[in-house]
Amino acid sequence: QITFGSIFLGNVPVHEEVHQCAGWIYGYRGCIRDFQINHKELFIIDEALEGRNVENCNVPICDYNPCHNGGTCTSDEENWYCECPKLYTGKLCQFATCDENPCGNGATCFPKSRRDVVCLCPYGRSGILCSDAINITQPSFNGTDVFGYTSFLAYSTIPNITFYYEFRLKFQLANHHSALQDNLIFFTGQKGQGLNGDDFLELGIRNGRVVYSYNLGSGTATIISKPLDLTLNVHVIHLGRNLQKGWLKVDDQKNKTVTSPGRLVGLNVFSQFYLGGYREYIPELLPKGPRFKNGFQGCIFDVQVRTSLNQGFKSPGAPERHPNSGRSVGQCKNSPCSLIKCRNGGKCIETGSTVYCDCLTGWKGAFCTETVSVCEPEHEPPHLCQQGSTCVPLPNGYSCHCPLGTTGTYCEQG
Repeated sequence: QITFGSIFLGNVPVHEEVHQCAGWIYGYRGCIRDFQINHKELFIIDEALEGRNVENCNVPICDYNPCHNGGTCTSDEENWYCECPKLYTGKLCQFATCDENPCGNGATCFPKSRRDVVCLCPYGRSGILCSDAINITQPSFNGTDVFGYTSFLAYSTIPNITFYYEFRLKFQLANHHSALQDNLIFFTGQKGQGLNGDDFLELGIRNGRVVYSYNLGSGTATIISKPLDLTLNVHVIHLGRNLQKGWLKVDDQKNKTVTSPGRLVGLNVFSQFYLGGYREYIPELLPKGPRFKNGFQGCIFDVQVRTSLNQGFKSPGAPERHPNSGRSVGQCKNSPCSLIKCRNGGKCIETGSTVYCDCLTGWKGAFCTETVSVCEPEHEPPHLCQQGSTCVPLPNGYSCHCPLGTTGTYCEQG
């Protein structure tokens, strides 16, 4: 028993009249862990005035399994503590924190709650703590997560893009409902406020249509495609710009063109080339324009660019195909050829990261759905109109319109 002034804990001093009054014969046997009076906690040993026959309780605290979230309890006769896993802290491992960032390899640590964190893995890494290396050949993007971050890849600034560029790429949508609403495909540009002076180049999907926009500093030019054909698993985009004039071709839709307003003809951007999303937490930090709210959902592959008609297409990055950074990007599970359906006898060809339809004679287009006119260079056999003349297709065959000074069926005579 221990005496706290006139309060007795466990037993009382041996006085027969007290026993008879209280009706007790024996004192309490067992362990008392906490003692509180009027919301004030009293320390059982330190604040006692006197006591007798009191020992340390021999029931280990670890028998009560006090540690949370997978913590391991360790104790001796007088002390105990929890060994916490990496994500957790606190005496009972009850809190999670990013103060000592448990995420590895440069991952972004996000405090999901007081008890949990999420590691947003950088490019080439996966796992709870981003400790697992993965090989990415066809990036898969998950849009905007519940924390407001987009998955993205960032490549070096594309050089010599000022006056001319062409882009080619293919993509597969992961979810037709949300992936068609307001999703960014790629972006490069300067941050700013207002429509003028904020040069940018942007491509995305809004309301089921592909939207291509650019601003040369004197106003935004925008091309909007027809609705995407959702029976196609893989979509093909080819776009470009020469000075003020831009053009866009999506799948087998007709080519669309636009001319930017104002008098400026050069695109001046110095930022990285972002694919699938953006590094910024919120899209309001991007220049005004289409400003897509969400990142891309699905796979983007075979991205190629050229900045002159005299050069071949190349993948972005320095070195080529190597992004500078990225976040929450996975590997597309399926081979592109398992998703592409070449029509009219066309054959899907896959060489590394490049995939395309090899069409039979008489067919062309991304999926071999367009017929080759008798006057087009791809036609076999080729037309016989001489150089400088114009080939005009007819219901049966073709005719040659001759320039001044020539005559004959094929304009072969002077």
